[in-house]
Amino acid sequence: MNRSPLYALCVAFILACGISPPSRAAPSAKPFVSGSMQQIVGARKGKPFILSLWSLDCVYCPEELNLLSRLKARYPKLEIVLISTDTPEQTAAIAATLDKSFGKQGQPRRVESWVFADDFTERLRHEVDRTWHGELPRAYFYGKSGLAAAVSGQLNAAEVERWVGQQFGPKRGQ
Repeated sequence: MNRSPLYALCVAFILACGISPPSRAAPSAKPFVSGSMQQIVGARKGKPFILSLWSLDCVYCPEELNLLSRLKARYPKLEIVLISTDTPEQTAAIAATLDKSFGKQGQPRRVESWVFADDFTERLRHEVDRTWHGELPRAYFYGKSGLAAAVSGQLNAAEVERWVGQQFGPKRGQ
């Protein structure tokens, strides 16, 4: 194939500038469908973790994501699972939001992320919790026993810190 001199010039420019694709793409959100909740809980049997439901349109969710990010930094063994109630078509915006809160430059996010992937969102809400009507943010605190405590609305940082401390012991230096 005969390529134009302009093509060669463009390739040379790109190489000279050192432009390359990102070495580590942020992990994309997994599709949350029927059966996903059992998969999430089953994978963490006997381990404490926080499940947080959020949305790009939720006013209080960015603040909650930042709180959870700070907790993850203080307690690296704490598992946090995030479920966006948005749609798979919004994956780029979801990733950008999570990278803002949880991403460290050059490092992948340290949390598992899911996105509602069924048009019948009521079925997915029911999968999470039969009593949940879709209010956001919504968090579930799963203890070692597997029992969960649900919280709707903004989390109280001191109460969350106390719960995490009960699960993992106090952070050194406290």
